Formats: sequence, C-alpha cells, structure tokens
Amino acid sequence: MSPVDPNPPISPNPPEIAATLEAAWGEAPGLKGWFGSVDHKVIGIRYLFTAFAFLVVGGLEALVMRIQLARPDAAVLNPEQYDQLFSMHGVTMIFLYALPVLSGFSNYLWPLMLGSRDMAFPRMNALSFWLFLAAGIFLYLSFPFGAAPDGGWFNYVPNSSSEFSPGPNIDVYCLGLIFLGISTTVGSANFIVTLLRMRAPGMSINRLPIIVWGTMTASVANLFAVPAVSLACLFLWFDRNLGTHFFEVSGGGQPLLWQHLFWIFGHPWVYAIVLPAMGMVSDALPVHCRRPLVGYTLVAMATVATMVVGFGVWLHHMFATGVPTLALSFFSAASFVIAIPSAISVFAWIATIWTGRARITVPFLFFTSVILLFVIGGVSGVMTASLALDWQLTDTYFIVAHLHYVLIGINLFAVTGAIYHWFPKMSGRMMDERLGRWVFGLMFAGFNLAFLPMHWLGLAGMPRRVYTYGSDMGFSSTNLVVSIGAFLFAFGILLFFINIWLGRRSGRVAGPNPWDGPTLEWAISSPPPVYNFAVIPVIASRHPLWEERLGDTGEKSLFAEGFLLDRGKETLAVTPLDGEPDVILKMPGDSWLPFALSVALMPLFGGLLLHSVALGAFGGIATLIILIRWYAPGGDTAQDEAVRVYG
Repeated sequence: MSPVDPNPPISPNPPEIAATLEAAWGEAPGLKGWFGSVDHKVIGIRYLFTAFAFLVVGGLEALVMRIQLARPDAAVLNPEQYDQLFSMHGVTMIFLYALPVLSGFSNYLWPLMLGSRDMAFPRMNALSFWLFLAAGIFLYLSFPFGAAPDGGWFNYVPNSSSEFSPGPNIDVYCLGLIFLGISTTVGSANFIVTLLRMRAPGMSINRLPIIVWGTMTASVANLFAVPAVSLACLFLWFDRNLGTHFFEVSGGGQPLLWQHLFWIFGHPWVYAIVLPAMGMVSDALPVHCRRPLVGYTLVAMATVATMVVGFGVWLHHMFATGVPTLALSFFSAASFVIAIPSAISVFAWIATIWTGRARITVPFLFFTSVILLFVIGGVSGVMTASLALDWQLTDTYFIVAHLHYVLIGINLFAVTGAIYHWFPKMSGRMMDERLGRWVFGLMFAGFNLAFLPMHWLGLAGMPRRVYTYGSDMGFSSTNLVVSIGAFLFAFGILLFFINIWLGRRSGRVAGPNPWDGPTLEWAISSPPPVYNFAVIPVIASRHPLWEERLGDTGEKSLFAEGFLLDRGKETLAVTPLDGEPDVILKMPGDSWLPFALSVALMPLFGGLLLHSVALGAFGGIATLIILIRWYAPGGDTAQDEAVRVYG
C-alpha cells in the first residue's frame, strides 16, 4: 500500500550527513537511554502517555461516582469514599491530565514547528516530566491507605484545617501540589526560553504558529500563578503541622485568604489548560479547510489578552463569600469583558470554515465540535458573571456542567482531534477514519447526554459535592440520564484508544505530509529523525510550505540550503524578536540526573508527610548531592562556534 503522501520530505536529509547527526543525537543504549533520554519527542510522547493514563484513572473515578448517583439513596459509596473520589477526580483531571497533555503536545511539536533540533534546556525538560510523574505517584500512593485528598480540588479552609480534617489527607494534597508545582515551573521556564532563542532563522514572532502563542502565554501565566497555590499549600501545611495561624481565625488568620490565593492561581490555570488547546485548533483546523487561519494577528493578540484579563477575575469564584459590593461590581464587569477576546477565536474559526474548502475528516469533526462546546460553556460562564445569577447557581450542578463544557469541550475534544491530526507525524502511520467517526459520534453524543442535563439539575437546585439525594427531590430521572451519557462517553474514549493501537500497529503509511499542512513539522519525514532537521531551514513566511499556492511574491523559505551543524550535538540560537542567527549551542546528552533528582524528592516529601526526620533528611541530602553534580562545570565548553552552510 502506497503512503498517503508519496513525496519525499521537502527538507533535505542527505545520507552522509544523517549518519553523523544520528551518531551525535541518538539515544544512549540500554537503561541510560530509557531513563536518561532528553529528546523532546520522547519526552513529549511520555507526557501524552502518562497524561492519558491519568485521564483513564480520573475517568474511572467519575464512572464510580455516576454509579453512586444514578439512583437516589444509593449506597455504593459512603460519604468519606465519595469525598476522596470526587477530590481525586478533580485533582487528577485538572492537575495530572489537562495541562500535562498539552505539555506533551508542545514538547513534541515546538522544536519541529520552530525549525529547531530541541528545547532550550533538554535536561530540565526531562526533569519536568519525571517530576510530574513522581508527583502523580505521590498523590496516588495515598489511595490504598484511605488517605487521599478529600477536600475537593479547591480544598477550601476551614473545612481542610486540622480541626475539621485531622487525618493526613489534606497534607497529601498540600505537599503533592507543591511537588507538582516544581514540575510546572521548570517546564514553563523552558518553554519561554525555547520560544525566545530556539527558532529557525527568519521565524519572527509574527510567523509563530498559534499553538506557540497559546503555550507561551500559559507558561508565562504559570510562573505567576503557580507560586500562589504553592504558597497557599505551604501556609496550610504550616497551620496543620507547625501550629501557625495563616488561615485560623483563633490565631488572627483569615480563612478567606485561602480562596484568594487559590483562585489567583485557579482562574488563570483554567486558561492555561485551554489556550494551548485553542492554539491546536487554530493551527490544525485551517489545514482541513485548505486555507490560512482568518484573523491570525487578532487571534494571537486575543490569546494574550484572554490571559491578561484572566488574572483580574479570580474573585469571580468568590461572589458568595461576602466580599464588598464595590469589588463584586468590578470583578463581575471583568468577567463579562473576558468574553470579548475569547470570542475572537470562535469567530476566526467559523470564518475559516466558511471561506475555506473543508474536508470532513475526523480531526475536522473534533475541531468544529470544539466551537459548539466552547460556545455552550462560554455562555454559561457569562451567565455566572452576573452576580444575581451566580448567587443562585453557585455550588449547584449548573457549575459542574459549565466547568466540564469548558474543560472537556475545549481541552479533551481539541486534544482528541489533535491526536488524529498529528498522530501520522508522531508514528508515521494514519489512524482509521471510519473508526474515528464512531469515536467522534460516541464521544460527542455521550458528552452532551452526560453534561447538558446537569444544567437542568443545577437550575432545579441540586447541590454539587453531595454523595446521594432523596427519591422525593425530583433529581432521579435526570441523574440516570447523566450516568448513561457518562458511560457512553467513556466507551467512545475506549474506542479512541483502540484506534490509536490499531493505527500504531497496522495503520496506512502516512508519508511526510499526509494532510498537506503548511508548517515546518510537515517538511520532514514521519516520524521525524532524532535530530529533526539535518539542515536548519531559513523561514520567510508564516506558511513556509504553502508559499507557492498562496502567491507570496517576496522571499521564499529555504530548505535546500542553510546551517549545517554537524560538529557534535549542537543547534542554533537566534535573537529573541527578529529570529536572526546569534550563537551555536552545545546541547547536553542523555543523563540520569533528571530521573535521579525526581526520585530523590520522593523521600523528601514523604518525610514531610510522615513527620520522619530520617526519611526527609535522606531525601534532602540526596537532592543536594544530585544538584551539585548537575551544576558541576562541563569539560568541553570551549569549542569553536564554527559552522558549515549546506547548499
């Protein structure tokens, strides 16, 4: 069977050069190569695999809860078990799936889209993944002992104070989020420096793919938002274990401080887990419409504006807490304003479909469904920006419906479409289109059957976070429909994973550019070589592979001539704004250090949790030794920056 795209890659890969680069960039053999890989593509796929594993776990927790709520007065779970399940479901989906899965895409795609050979800091990249995995394991190790977090993913005080929650559950939450926050911070800093320095010559900021804008915006926001929740968790751990009074009224503390710190983090975090996904839609949807994105500049500016405004609406989640009227008015207005930049992307997508020549592929179906689900989730969000409505709807199932339309509608549906779109690049094979249409149908129908009726439940007054309800309350039939929809949605996701497995095993060979995409990742073979580009391309437009058909009359992007960096493991760094060649970077090889540092932090956090000085000291000393080894000067930093030019 011939490949979908039988043409050779546009970017040249001469055999004599490829062999040299393969030797320099290839993974070390054996366990060092597996645990020590710093290849951004390997790390990206590990992120995706691990995030999907957590999605399955969080989804199973949701299904157990839906069994409990499918009928009134059910006793499948007791209240404590239900509290732990809905808390871990929220923590898992929001912290261990939604952002890491986007980090997986960005890790894999950024250097390919930017025309680079790797991320700016490969070892930090590996550290970010191993810390994410270690933090997830740390949180889930509490489950068998009945000590999982049970205060919700928001963990409000005073409910989570030692007075009302004396067990270790809340300590697991606090330390787990601090642990995970290190991973997020490390990864975010790496994305920002990669954007500024690791681009092909000529790729100025007005030629960046929108997914890069989305991830960059999220990364900058994370550097400001994550410290807020880490600080809140640290303060709460101090209150619970050291007798401080940051949140305790008896000691002069303020319980409401927790909500301020949490939502200063939490609301921007919502945008951090949707803006990169919206970027994927903005980049991939036009490929299936066979035309560039309408309003590129407006969409890029709206991406940044959404996050900027998003930092000013954290009180949106606290309308019912008794804050002053003036503050309520300001934050209510800001919550309405944020609809404007958010709507720009929606109108741009609709205009792209309207003016393009759409191919009804599986990715296209998922991306267009994002538009509908985003509008439903957005409209319900605007409704809760109104003080009068919010006071009626807060803490009801209406909020649960809104939250899931935003997070699943924009994140999971966009991610699923993106997997169908970029799977051929990652694996070299296509996923089955017919099975994909079944996947889309089941997921779309199941999702709306599960979450649309929750709006009615909320309007009817069903409170969220309750483990059961009475048969005389009028919620029974709707809850049964919701549970049926949840299982239908889960079956669609199961078929999706089967489609991935079938595609990896026996899918049709893709070729370098099976969707006829315009961006740089489609200029190289599928899957990409370990060094990405044998010759660093020189970029002259936003759509380097569509320049001829778009009639660009200016300079053309160069693939057959450019920098040939073949004197070891090296790549090119450019100036931050204009993308002019600046310096040759010597890149690090595979290393055990990121994995070892992540493992060493486990006993350190375990010691803090168990109040074990010996265990904590062991972890702390091991961490210090690894950091000293990490920052020890290398022996080959004085090489000349000589470079050959190919072509």
